[in-house]
Amino acid sequence: MAMKIKKGDTVKVIAGKDKFKEGKVVSVNKENNTLIVEGVNMRTKHTKPSAANQTGGIITQEGPIDASNVMYVHKGNVTRIGYKIEDGKKVRIAKSTGDVID
Repeated sequence: MAMKIKKGDTVKVIAGKDKFKEGKVVSVNKENNTLIVEGVNMRTKHTKPSAANQTGGIITQEGPIDASNVMYVHKGNVTRIGYKIEDGKKVRIAKSTGDVID
């Protein structure tokens, strides 16, 4: 099945510990059907000092979240995404309003 959410989209979490949080999609993994969203599913990671990180210590970073647990935000409201052929091109549309997304 096609991944309907793309990098740069604003999404809202609808399930899990971060329910109701909104954020921008940082990356998409189509193979595992997961996304990384800014400020959602924060994980702690213990790092050793290295050339890039002189001090080391505990850092927090976003973890992957399943695509089924988020919904696209269009004009402040969550909506499903559909596809439509317009002028010979396949475009994404918001199901709630029928507006073209991109």
